[in-house]
Amino acid sequence: MAATTEIQAPRSGRIAPEYNRHGSSRGNFEMFAWLFMRVSGLVLVVLVFGHLFVNLMVGEGVHAIDFGFVAGKWADPFWQVWDLAMLWLAMLHGTNGVRTIINDYAEKDGTRFWLKAVLYAATAVIIVLGTLVIFTFDPCPPNAAADLLPSFCPAP
Repeated sequence: MAATTEIQAPRSGRIAPEYNRHGSSRGNFEMFAWLFMRVSGLVLVVLVFGHLFVNLMVGEGVHAIDFGFVAGKWADPFWQVWDLAMLWLAMLHGTNGVRTIINDYAEKDGTRFWLKAVLYAATAVIIVLGTLVIFTFDPCPPNAAADLLPSFCPAP
């Protein structure tokens, strides 16, 4: 008598998915998403610690952070690009992580679709608004009341 091995279905009533390896664009996307998480994480560490060092350690430290500090910092294109890179990378890094969690835990295709649609919409809104704030920030708006302007603005 020969021993036979029999594959049994899981007891949960679900059919175990077969592992299929085939060349699809989704596989390449997931590989690039994985790689992006590693690279963006390393770049974000540098950006965030640079941001913290400049804001908290240089000059008067945390006591110097106020409206004028931010206005002076964002007057320099270097810091605009630095903060923009930090915003974009943090948002895309976080979005990719949440996308992965949605793919892993949302069981229904419809649920997965709507969760990712909300995620992508929120990400787009935050990136667009954050970019607009960084590049259109004007600490001395024209026609503003003099008592509302910071001390470094020229008198109207």
